[in-house]
Amino acid sequence: MAQEPNEVNRFGWIVEVDPYDPDATPVKHTALGRFKHEGATIRLTDDGRAVAYMGDDERFDYVYKFVSDNKRMKGGSRRAREHNRTLLTEGTLYVARFDGNSPAAEIDGTGRLPADGEFDGGGEWIPLAAGDRSFVDGMTAEEVYVFTREAADRVGATKMDRPEDVEANPHSGRVYIALTNNTDRGKAGANRTAPADEANPRHNNAHGHVLELVEADDDPTATRFGWSILLICGNPADPSTWFGGYDKSQVSPITSPDNLAFDDHGNLWISTDSGLALDINDGLYGVSLEGETRGRTTLFASVPAGAECCGPVVTSDFVLISPQHPGDLDDAGPENPLSTFPDGPGTQPRPSVVNIWKVGRNGRPGRIGE
Repeated sequence: MAQEPNEVNRFGWIVEVDPYDPDATPVKHTALGRFKHEGATIRLTDDGRAVAYMGDDERFDYVYKFVSDNKRMKGGSRRAREHNRTLLTEGTLYVARFDGNSPAAEIDGTGRLPADGEFDGGGEWIPLAAGDRSFVDGMTAEEVYVFTREAADRVGATKMDRPEDVEANPHSGRVYIALTNNTDRGKAGANRTAPADEANPRHNNAHGHVLELVEADDDPTATRFGWSILLICGNPADPSTWFGGYDKSQVSPITSPDNLAFDDHGNLWISTDSGLALDINDGLYGVSLEGETRGRTTLFASVPAGAECCGPVVTSDFVLISPQHPGDLDDAGPENPLSTFPDGPGTQPRPSVVNIWKVGRNGRPGRIGE
């Protein structure tokens, strides 16, 4: 740090790589801001603009959106790819403020539902910067891009419980946010804390929750939105949990939602990263989003002890998951491996990608859901 005081500002950026052009120079998109990105999920508007949804994977940090100025060029030509690599360089960076619609006295940190029977409300995408223009008092645009968390603090964005993945459902357009956990919410004497609010309604939130966001007029570029909480995770026997109103005796325990995906029918899939918070291994869960079964959460696949389940890809023909760091438990080491996944006895654990498919009646691969 003495030699390079700017060292910390070199990290926390989104970099785009064109996998179809090995000679293309990777592009660092400073316009997306610097923070602890879990990713940047791209959604196209009807007129071809790119919208990137992003979460800052830290306690009491924020949910962001970037809307491009320019429009996608169709086709896979070199010219089109070169143009499309510039979409995330010019546009407006926003941060989310979530407003609840229940009296403050009804949000007491226990996870108990307010009188209207749901945690929900409206919200605003607050602009932070666009090009060389800052919307944050006392900060230049350059400062907003480098010190994005501080900019979000200044405009009064909502401090969230570790927003990791943010994904738009390709069927409904609704946006889902995985909030992994935050045991410091409401904690006295913590370095950084905040009381419960309607979008983060539980103190000592060890198991996280999933929030559903609906852009105004179903327009990804809108600056207003509605929202509700779909899941408050944990043991279904815990009165602070909520599964979209579905019968909790019919759901699987789930903790610490991390990555999100959707299947061909528009169902939500959640992979978890819990560190055995419920004394269960992490896994992949399917969640129904519509009708009488909304909120039904079912364990589909479990990963080895100590592993995080991540990177879900769900199709009608197969499911991919990636068990990270199997056997990552207390007292584990090369001389004492606490997992031998995936190669079996006598081997060291290692991360991998697992392909799951259904075997049909004729012994050949079937289709998921059949």
